[in-house]
This record gives sequence, structure tokens and C-alpha cells, in this order.
Amino acid sequence: MPSFSAHDGTNLAYRAYGEGTPVVCLPGGPMQDSDYLGELGGLSAHRQLIMVDPRGTGRSATAEDAASYRCDRLVDDVEALREHLGLDRFDLLAHCAGANLAVLYAARHPDRVGRLALITPSTFAVGIRATGEARLELARLRKGEAWFGTAFAALEEIVGGNVTDGNLKAIDPFFYGRWDAAAQAHHAAQAGRRNEEAAAAYGGEGAYDPEATRTALAAFDAPVLVLAGEVDLNSIPSAVAEFAELFPDAEFVVQLEAGHFPWVDDAGRFVATTAPFLG
Repeated sequence: MPSFSAHDGTNLAYRAYGEGTPVVCLPGGPMQDSDYLGELGGLSAHRQLIMVDPRGTGRSATAEDAASYRCDRLVDDVEALREHLGLDRFDLLAHCAGANLAVLYAARHPDRVGRLALITPSTFAVGIRATGEARLELARLRKGEAWFGTAFAALEEIVGGNVTDGNLKAIDPFFYGRWDAAAQAHHAAQAGRRNEEAAAAYGGEGAYDPEATRTALAAFDAPVLVLAGEVDLNSIPSAVAEFAELFPDAEFVVQLEAGHFPWVDDAGRFVATTAPFLG
């Protein structure tokens, strides 16, 4: 498996799928390895996908300094990968929490990013927060599904402040457009793949400066794709739409009947959106 050295000497691993001009892909979690991305529903047939395992996850080495897991400090790891690949500019795709890292990288190195694709992105880095009521309203769209009663009751508990392992597990179906065998298998495969220590540090104090990031993104003139899942309870479409408005040249797309993992819910529709954007 190919690897490269971060600026602090930490050995970081990645996988390459497909051929052609590379697209660097940052996973979410936060601080989860990239296995759950697979080949993004077949996007690898159109571009080479460079799937990065962040430090401390997957086949990448554990960092000696836990403070280096903070999101703003991981920008240097993305830059080290660019240097390793020998690219002057590159296209960048990020999912969920990886979008926070992607926009911090774009803010710091705007001339290095050719195209930026943010897939069901987290919005913490730019200070956008979805309310509990907004999540409940979105969840009610699923009321016709067999699992809804138990899941919605658990969501109400979480919104009310009762966050337990049982309640968190009960709402799992809300993160997929269909809670079928494929979704359940994809979800089960992620168990234990996140570095919890690193995840706790990722958004730690000082990681984000939303006002400064918003200012930088307002001057970021590269094309941006911001994709939301119609029923994604994690990155709800209204918050993602607000995120898209921060960029001068952004296309906002809602993938119908999709949750947080749109390439799992409908691979064909996902690729039909992302492949033409990436070119």
C-alpha cells in the first residue's frame, strides 16, 4: 500500500483506485479510515481516487503528539500528500467531517485546489449549526417506514439532551435513504474504524476560526460542488445549502432519497452528479 511522510515524520497511507488525473478524497468520522468510502459508487471509473487514511487510522501511523489530530493541524498532512504526488494543483473531494479539513486547506492554499467537492459535509468549520427542531422536522419525512417509531423516539431523547449509546444506535436508519441490507452492511462495516482519541481532538479548542474561514472562502474562486442528501439527518440540506452560499462559484445539489452516504443509496445518481463536475 503506498504511503508518504508527513512534515513531522508520521507515515501516512493511502489507496489509489482507477486511473487518470487524481482526486484526493478525505474521509469523515471524524478520524475514520477511508475504507467506508469504497470507490464512491464507481467514481473510480472516471478519475483516479486517492483515498487517504488520516494519521492514527487504518494503515497510517499513530501520531506521537495527540494534539496533531486537530483539524487545522491536519492541513499540513494534505499539503504533504500534494507534494508527494507531485501535483501543482489537485481536485479535492471530502465527505462529512472531512469537509472541515478540506475547507481549511482551501482557505490556506487556495491556489492548490482545482475543484472542490463537498459531499454531505459537516459545517462546523464555518460556524453553521443545525437545530434539534430542524433535525426532527427532517426526520418526520420518514414516518411511513417500519423502524420510524423507535428511531424517532430515540431522536427526541437525544435532542432533549439524553444522549445514550442505545439512543444513538436506534437512530442509525436515519442516515441512509433506505435501511435495507446494503445500508445495514455498510453501517456494520464501520464499527471500530474510528480513532476515538483523535476524534476528540479533531474539533478541539482552536481548531476552527469560522469568521476567518468564511472570509477566505468568499475569495475562493475555484468551482465547488456541495452535495446534500435529501433525508440526511447528519448534514441536513438546509444547513448544507447555507454552506454552499459561502462560495462565489458553488453548485448546490440535493440527491433525492439519499441520506449521509449518497453513493450507497444510489451509486448511479451520485456518479452522474460528481463525475461531470470533476471532469
